[in-house]
Amino acid sequence: MERHTFTVDPDSAGLRLDVYLAGLLQQHSRSQLQRLVKDGRVTLGGRPTKSNAIVKPSDVVEIEIPEAAPATPVAQEIHLPVIYQDPDVIVVDKPAGMVVHPAAGHDQDTLVNALLFHADNLSGVGGEQRPGIVHRLDRGTSGLMVAAKNDAAHRELSRQFHDREVEKEYIALAWGEVLAGRRIDLPLGRDPVHREKMSTRARRSRSAATRITAALDLRGVTLLHIAIATGRTHQIRVHLSAIGHPIVGDGTYGGVRHRMPAALRAVERLERPFLHAARLAFTHPREGTRMEFTCALPPDLQEVLDEIQARLEEAEAKL
Repeated sequence: MERHTFTVDPDSAGLRLDVYLAGLLQQHSRSQLQRLVKDGRVTLGGRPTKSNAIVKPSDVVEIEIPEAAPATPVAQEIHLPVIYQDPDVIVVDKPAGMVVHPAAGHDQDTLVNALLFHADNLSGVGGEQRPGIVHRLDRGTSGLMVAAKNDAAHRELSRQFHDREVEKEYIALAWGEVLAGRRIDLPLGRDPVHREKMSTRARRSRSAATRITAALDLRGVTLLHIAIATGRTHQIRVHLSAIGHPIVGDGTYGGVRHRMPAALRAVERLERPFLHAARLAFTHPREGTRMEFTCALPPDLQEVLDEIQARLEEAEAKL
């Protein structure tokens, strides 16, 4: 059972209860939340209520969300670029928009469903819902992932991630000018109010380190190469937002802007954060050899970058 307790802030006063909850629990639809209210799983001030109840400052809202009954993932013939595969591991280029493993509301069309089709076997250590999965990428993030094809490989790869022996590098486009060499050491945890978000101001947090390894100034945005030792949820997105340079296209953490110079208007075409896992290096779990993989930006990101650079070159030519 998933439980949440919220205290209504002044900015939310006057909203309907279902609208208020929909803003906090964006992974659930408004109709789902209305059903929970109707079933008595939502209380306002300690009492059952209705979806159209108006919330007031300091009201306490409590909600119980039953766990969805798990379903066994099935193999689906979904396009998935396989970069490398052997009896122990499979390395893929995850498309943006693909959820990694089944969960409530996403029981099909996930990376796990695709892996079950493209791989001849997957480790069972991750459980029925997460076979072979040793790390994750956000739904809107594209790029390299490795999965384990047997239990021994799963345990060893998990150990390498835990011990920070895996090298992970990303390409991102951030607002403003960010300098190469900057290191962001800010602990991350679940936002106490917006539970679907992560925050650097959480009551309970875990250490997280993000390092800018290269930066290209594009007059209003910066193309970044980023290395992370830790792999916290939304780490790069939250860290860049925390220092005032959110990832372009990231609506959750302040990266969507509606007024911008003509040279940057190509970013309006983005339907997800400009973030791509471009490099992955780990030690083979059986052979002990170091393996390194890279993959280029996908077309949706490359086309935006090309247009920004072309506009910049045109502007410089006129000077």
